[in-house]
Amino acid sequence: MAEHEESSGGVPPLDEEAAWAAIVAGYGQEPPDPPGARPFRPIENLMLPEEDVQPEPPAAPAAPTAPLGSSVVFAPGVGLGPRDHAPAEPKDDDPAGGASDEGHFVPPEPELPPADTTAKFAWLAVVGGPVLLLLAVLLQWDMTWWLTTLGIGGFLGGFATLVARMSGDTDDGDDDPGRGAVV
Repeated sequence: MAEHEESSGGVPPLDEEAAWAAIVAGYGQEPPDPPGARPFRPIENLMLPEEDVQPEPPAAPAAPTAPLGSSVVFAPGVGLGPRDHAPAEPKDDDPAGGASDEGHFVPPEPELPPADTTAKFAWLAVVGGPVLLLLAVLLQWDMTWWLTTLGIGGFLGGFATLVARMSGDTDDGDDDPGRGAVV
């Protein structure tokens, strides 16, 4: 390393080699407590005033009556929480023999409307135009006028076709749906 010159103000330069050697030598060691630091207090003594805390040797921890940090208090005699609920057992007088499918619903497969040829080509243009341009960039093709026109024009034409074919009729059949609420 290059020798550093003494900086203005009379401060000697930092010896980087010695600083790194000190860091490496102290790696993994617990740093000493700063002067005036208080000793560690166990959790049982945290609520006591400072002068009442007596340093004690660690003893076997007693089983707590309630978990630490618990703020939910139930009425006397109530020991179950909301997550301790178990479903009721099926009754023997169930006509299905305890294996009823009540509440079990299997939704039917949705029926998609049939797509006509114009809509299929419009979607092909909307998706295919940007894909064509992306392929041209990735494969480093020459960006000719017909390639650009096909990509951008296909996207814009397909999008315009899809928007123009959207159904604009309403369920009510009102002539002026923008009048707001009518009583």
